[in-house]
Amino acid sequence: MKTGLFITFEGPDGSGKTTVSTAVTNMLEADGYQVRYTREPGGSNIAEQIRHVILDPKNTEMDARTEALLYAASRRQHLIDKVLPVLEQGVHVISDRFVDSSLAYQGCGREIGMDEVYEINQFAIENHMPDKTIFLQIDAETGLKRIHRGREVLDRLDQESVEFHQRVHEGYQKVIEKYADRMIIVDATADVDTVIQKSYEIVKGLLDAQG
Repeated sequence: MKTGLFITFEGPDGSGKTTVSTAVTNMLEADGYQVRYTREPGGSNIAEQIRHVILDPKNTEMDARTEALLYAASRRQHLIDKVLPVLEQGVHVISDRFVDSSLAYQGCGREIGMDEVYEINQFAIENHMPDKTIFLQIDAETGLKRIHRGREVLDRLDQESVEFHQRVHEGYQKVIEKYADRMIIVDATADVDTVIQKSYEIVKGLLDAQG
């Protein structure tokens, strides 16, 4: 049996990842494709509990390395519970975020270093990287404006400074350069319906090519 494709959606806060990845999954399911949606941090019982600790606005004293380790722990549990078993059944997985987020947010946003964060995550994921990544491109300032306009409650990372989110944006550009072969960039400044349709066409093409 063929294994499913592991496709991730990435991008800075405010890029519309959750809206777009959810919509694309629903459209593919309606077309008869075997596909499963999941998200990070979280996606499974234990991983969701770790997510709560990471994003709780009250945890302002959290050390940067603690944050990176918690993300890696959540990712490991999510991978074991919700990603690998589904792929082994021949079902495709679409994930809202994966390891690239840690490289950008903790590696560059927290200034731990991308290499250091990569090493932490390699222990967690054991080389299980996405087959393809849809990157929703948007600048940090526009993304932050969308967050503050569209969310009633901001989590701990949403509340970070413009400078932090700018470092994250720069980190993502490094990730795109490092993993250019699996990155597909979509302009997320367009209206949401356009971004959804473009992303849907890309993912559908990937699944069709898989056979």
